Amino acid sequence: MKTVQRIIVLIVLAALAYWLWTILFPSPEKAIRKQLINLTQDVSFSAAENNLVKMARAQVVADFFSSNVVVNINVPNHEQQTLASRAEITQAVLMSRQTLSGLNVKMPDINVTVAPDKTSATADVTVEADVSGEHDAIVQEVKFTFERVDGHWLINQME
Repeated sequence: MKTVQRIIVLIVLAALAYWLWTILFPSPEKAIRKQLINLTQDVSFSAAENNLVKMARAQVVADFFSSNVVVNINVPNHEQQTLASRAEITQAVLMSRQTLSGLNVKMPDINVTVAPDKTSATADVTVEADVSGEHDAIVQEVKFTFERVDGHWLINQME
């Protein structure tokens, strides 16, 4: 009977250790998905946000990107833009918060492919953006290229 109890305790401890390991050290795919979901939350905003919060969240958005980032933005019915630094990303986010009354961004479809060396990855994503005051949502396919920098997955390129 004691042997059965010990085996059950060992199985429970092993399962707990595995669960804890996956929480503390998630797979690259899981970490990138979480990074993209956090990005959507920080890009989204409502009209009720005060200016100080807008500025702080704009800086947080820039922190998702590497220092040598290249972002190509081609939204239908708007002119194409290329951003090449975190400062330009911050300015673009602040500008959008000044010109739009609200924005809700979702990424319902995230497909992550990690390179064999596990230092880079790509994510093909469907982005849905609901702009306050607009009847139709903007739906667009976006490709993110990530690089692992100091243990964090940062966006290196976005098209």
